[in-house]
Amino acid sequence: MASLTKILCTILFTISLVSSLASAQLSANFYARSCPNVQTLVRTATNQAVSNQPRQGASILRLFFHDCFVNGCDGSVLLDDVSGFTGEKTANANRNSARGFDVIDTIKTRVEAACNATVSCADILALSARDSVVALGGPSWTVLLGRRDARTASLSAANAQIPAPTSSLSTLLSMFSSKGLNARDMTALSELRVRQIVQLLVELFNNGSTDAQVRSYSTNNAAFLSDFTAAMIKMGNIRPLTGTNGEIRRNCRRRN
Repeated sequence: MASLTKILCTILFTISLVSSLASAQLSANFYARSCPNVQTLVRTATNQAVSNQPRQGASILRLFFHDCFVNGCDGSVLLDDVSGFTGEKTANANRNSARGFDVIDTIKTRVEAACNATVSCADILALSARDSVVALGGPSWTVLLGRRDARTASLSAANAQIPAPTSSLSTLLSMFSSKGLNARDMTALSELRVRQIVQLLVELFNNGSTDAQVRSYSTNNAAFLSDFTAAMIKMGNIRPLTGTNGEIRRNCRRRN
C-alpha cells in the first residue's frame, strides 16, 4: 500500500465531480455475452503497462478522475483536438500533465480485435483504472459496465469544473455535495494524498468537519480501503451515457 500511496499521491486532491449520480443503468455483467474476455484483456494490458512503468498506473487513474469530472464518465478526456473540434486535453488540469493515453490505445486495439465495435472507451478506462490500483498493490472493486462514449467534449467545462489545488475545504465540500458525493467520499478519495502532502492538512485536517475521518483512516486502514473503493464505484456511476446515447468509438482518440 505504501508504494501505491507514493505513486498516487499527486492525483487525488483535484477530485471534483460535475454531474449527479446515475440511476444504476450499469451492470457488472454487461459484456458477458458480447465480449466475455474484455476484463482479462484490459487487465493483462494494464498489468504490462504498469510493470514496464509504474507511474502509468497513477496516470491512468488520473485520466479516469478527469474523465468523470466533466459531464460524467464518458471517455471525453480521450478525444484529440482536430480541425473544428477542441477537446479537454488542453484544459489547465490536463495540459502537459495528463498521460496514459497510449496505454488506453493499446487496450482498445486488443479489445477491438476480439470484439469489434462492442466495448466503449469509457468502460475500458474505468476497468483500467481499477486494474491499475490493483497492479500497484491497492484494493479491487467491481466495475459496473455499459457506458457509451461521448461524441463531444468541453474545454471550458474542464477548466471550470476541476478545482485548483488551492481550493478551500468549504469549496471542496460544496463541489462534492453538488455532485452526489459526501464528505466521507471526498476524504476517502483524498486520503492517499493526505498521507503524503502536508499542505493538504491546511484544509482536510485543520479543526474542520473532516478531522475525525482523517484520524479514523490513520489508524484503520481497512476502513480507508473500504471507503475508497465505495467512493470509486460512486464516482464511476456519474452520469454515464447508456442505451442509444453517445457511441462506441472504434478509436478512443476520435469520434466515429
